[in-house]
Formats: sequence, structure tokens, C-alpha cells
Amino acid sequence: MSNLDLHPAPALCGGRHDVTARPVRELLPAKDVRLGESTMVRRLLPNLGRRMVGAWAFVDHYGPDDIADEPGMQVPPHPHMGLQTVSWLHAGEVLHRDSLGSLQTVRPGELGLMTAGRAISHSEESPREHAPLLHGAQLWVALPDAHRHTAPMWEHHAELPRVTGGGGIRATVLMGELDGALSPATAFTPIVGADVTLPAGCDGRLPVRPDFEYAALTMSGEAEVDGVRLAPGSMLYLGCGRSELPLRADVDSAFMLLGGEPFEERIVMWWNFVGRSHEDIAQARSDWMTGSHFGTVHGYEGARLPAPELPPVALKPRGRAR
Repeated sequence: MSNLDLHPAPALCGGRHDVTARPVRELLPAKDVRLGESTMVRRLLPNLGRRMVGAWAFVDHYGPDDIADEPGMQVPPHPHMGLQTVSWLHAGEVLHRDSLGSLQTVRPGELGLMTAGRAISHSEESPREHAPLLHGAQLWVALPDAHRHTAPMWEHHAELPRVTGGGGIRATVLMGELDGALSPATAFTPIVGADVTLPAGCDGRLPVRPDFEYAALTMSGEAEVDGVRLAPGSMLYLGCGRSELPLRADVDSAFMLLGGEPFEERIVMWWNFVGRSHEDIAQARSDWMTGSHFGTVHGYEGARLPAPELPPVALKPRGRAR
């Protein structure tokens, strides 16, 4: 997934200084952003008040959108560096192509995970023949310095571990570990990403780690997370310090639980790149614009995405929250 903003603001984040080391209930407002030709998304990270949750550095929620008579998602070839992209669907399909030659249709309940590492480019689109609804989330995970130059790779996991809990709680573990269930997806930091479903009348608790910080992104229904009722498309930052998370629902509901060990390093995130300095970002932009380093995406019908202009001042890593 790309950040298609023609004037992207630099997200200067990382480090433990602004981590909330105790339980909190901080509702993060969403920003509506147009993605490609016809998809509107709700951007929840980076946020004006909070830049990261663990290594999770970018969160978009979209749909459910009626695309029966529309082209659906159409995101041209674009670059990534220093991060992983996570594709997760509740409805519809997304066709992934990348500069490694990968061609994969991702469907609901399947994980599409792209490790950009030192450099990769990809496109995402709804297939010509597609389901009438499109609903999902696109997320980025920042890579730690020791792994940000790793070779790029694509993973598709159609089978993922599941967790069941009291009150009918069910969770699919996308990344990391939850309650003893370990995802097969490659992770480079202590992290967790899970899709949690709650049946109507649910009243239960989900085990979590006190040393992780967490956030909950509501996908559908009205999940009540630690006493806070969340409308679809809203995100609740929970901080650290919990060993269990109280969950309730009056109607069938689903949310994504995102968490991890607070990200130690400070990073610079601009457009579709994660680096450690202005020079990292400027070099990546130059490489993309000159057609070097990021490879070529074959098969997409359309031009690749040009990079925006860099801001007039140098980008500097500063911290997790503004």
C-alpha cells in the first residue's frame, strides 16, 4: 500500500521517551485520505498525537465499500524501503504484483506480507472480476536498523493460527504471538497483530503482555475494549502495563489488536520510505525517480507513481509523539 499524498508530512518517530508505560485509553482520530482512483481510507497512524504502536508505523482502514460497478482499488507501482507492508481483508480481493515477480491474489483471512528491506516496488489492484464489497486494512511495520537492508521478500499465508477465549472470543494471529499461538509470518521485532471477533453478548478477557504497548482498530460492529465502545474505523491506544484486556460486544463485532515492544530506535518516515536520516530518504527518492535500485513491476496497466518533492528543510528523527 502506498501513501499517495502529493505533499506527505515527515513522520518523525521511534524511541521510548513518549511510550505510555501504564494502561491508558486514548482515542486516535482518523484522517480521510484518497488512495488511488476510487478508494477512500481512514488513516489512523501516523497520527497527530501518536506515531507508532510497537513497530506498527502506518495504519489505514478502508470500507466496506460497494465496488460492484467500480474498478475498486487501483494503486500504481510505487517503492518501499525499510519496512514491511501487511495486507488484511474482511471482504473483497487485492491483486499484488511486485518487482520480485510475485503475483498473488489476497483474500479475506489470508495474510499478504511484503518485506521491503533495502528496496522493492509493487502495485495493488482489485481484479477485473471482483466481489461487490471491499473492506480491509493496510499496515506498515518499521524494520529495526539491523534488518532494514535485508533482501526484499513476499509472503502469502492462507492458514494462520487461531486463539479462542471466554465469552466466544476468537482471534486469528497475523504476526507475532498471542496467548501461545505463533504466526508463521516473518517478524523482526517483538510484535503482535491479530484479528479478533466477538459474538453478540460476548463478555470475556484476552491475555496480553504487560511489556507490550497495544492499540485496537475496530473493523466492524461496536466492540467494547477495556470499557471503551469503538465505532468502526476508530482506533484506541491502550499503552502498556496490562496482563489481560477486557472485551464486550452487544452485536457481532471485529477489531484488530496491534501491539509490540516499544520501538527503541528513532526513524524518519516520509512517503513510502523508512530511514534513519534525511540522506537515506533523499537517496531513496532519487533512486526511484531515476529508475534504479527498486526494480520493475510487470503486468500493471498504467504508469508507475512519481515521488513527491522533498520538503525544503532537512528531515530529522525526533520521537514517537508530536
